[in-house]
Amino acid sequence: MTLDRPLSTEIEMRVATLNDAAAFAEAQVRNREHLRPWEPVRSDRWFTTAGQADRLEQQLVRFERREVVPWFLFQGDRVVGAMTLTDIVPGPFRSASLGYWIDADLLGKGLATTAVRTVAEVADKELLLHRIEASTLTHNLPSQKVLTKAGFSQIGSAPDYLHIDGAWRDCHLFQRILNTRLPGEA
Repeated sequence: MTLDRPLSTEIEMRVATLNDAAAFAEAQVRNREHLRPWEPVRSDRWFTTAGQADRLEQQLVRFERREVVPWFLFQGDRVVGAMTLTDIVPGPFRSASLGYWIDADLLGKGLATTAVRTVAEVADKELLLHRIEASTLTHNLPSQKVLTKAGFSQIGSAPDYLHIDGAWRDCHLFQRILNTRLPGEA
């Protein structure tokens, strides 16, 4: 089973490796202000190759246990985004949570929507999940538009749901039902 996918002639989505730590750290530095309003407060170590290597090492252990799938979006050797399925739950739930971001230079080009649709296809066909959930800050209209265009529906709202940019923030909750087959059936 390969989870890597081309998204366009220029962009590839592939599962992260430890060798990607430097490229991801560089992308985080380049997008620091762009991502700040949408992410937790990050330590200075987060923006270093060593910090990302430590984080990736932990994520890859979880990937081996099929608890998470960490993808990076590459334009050549440059990381230009990330898609992450976390908290993958087997059994009757067959669900995962989706988080994502796109490089500030590539916003508004449909890349996020294409990548989210691709993750949903992989989650359905390869991981045999039933649904994916995602949340957005209530005022993050572009991210809500991405989810809606990728087949997600808003299922609710949650006050003080995530600690983002230094405070507890209200979020809208979304889900996409991928299929109605029995759990684990292909």
